Amino acid sequence: MGNTIYQTNFQFPQQTSVYHGKVRDVYTIRDQYLVMIATDRISAFDVVLPRPIPHKGQVLNQVAAHFLEATAGIVPNWVVKTPDPNVTIGKKCNPFKVEMVIRGYLAGHAAREYKSGKRILCGVPLPEGMRENDPFPEPIITPSTKAAAGHDLDISREEIIKQGIVSAEIYEQMEDCTRKLFAFGTQYALKRGLILVDTKYEFGEVDGRLYLIDEIHTPDSSRYFYKDGYELRQLRGEPQKQLSKEFVREWLIANNFMGKEGQQVPAMSDEWINIISERYIELYEQITGKKFEKPLNENVLERIEKNVLTALQEI
Repeated sequence: MGNTIYQTNFQFPQQTSVYHGKVRDVYTIRDQYLVMIATDRISAFDVVLPRPIPHKGQVLNQVAAHFLEATAGIVPNWVVKTPDPNVTIGKKCNPFKVEMVIRGYLAGHAAREYKSGKRILCGVPLPEGMRENDPFPEPIITPSTKAAAGHDLDISREEIIKQGIVSAEIYEQMEDCTRKLFAFGTQYALKRGLILVDTKYEFGEVDGRLYLIDEIHTPDSSRYFYKDGYELRQLRGEPQKQLSKEFVREWLIANNFMGKEGQQVPAMSDEWINIISERYIELYEQITGKKFEKPLNENVLERIEKNVLTALQEI
């Protein structure tokens, strides 16, 4: 399985706290900057699976860095430096506890809800007569609460404002940025032979200014279909060929795991782990147009520590 990163335990100069998320380990420096390390952990149904996926963290970090740089003209983001393939350093923002999920197609969670008979999702009415993976007449925003632990929950725009999670003014800004980012991502993906099906964005603020935070347009936060053959597969009622984490969720569902109480994570073979890894690398190369460069015979944790220490001296 090579030099994978399942957990980190660094102690950087002027470090004030550390948070180990589902996938990322976040180190706070001087209560002003975040050192966000993308590990090779993989989560599904809000459960961290027991085995790491080689190169997954590097893929996530580099795809996110690619798109954060490309969208900086749409909305300012938290990034200050990307000193290592697995690391981003950025401003510490006050995060809003809501994920802005936007969907161009009836897929994934939305498709499962639709199949169960629901025709309103997060306060948004869904058209009758849709098939899984059909496009919506126009993209819909279906927010979820950002849970500290456990499952994120669907929530409507009205409830977000009513509960005071964010103000109506901030929500409108987030919604506007979400639509602009999705429009950019959609056009970008089409040029690369992909369809951006759905994705999520997270926002925060510093001194009253809205910032885009975390990752964007990665295989963990987004779903992509291959454009070539999409219409024919829909016509035949066949599953879409996709690049996203959804195939991992589908495998877990087929093995009777959806993160519910009492369910056990199925064993993941070396072969299956390598298949997941190659799918992540495939998405990186397809969406960025760049060749993925695997680390060769180096201690990744030592490399990360060295690169972060150098970067912290420069900011």
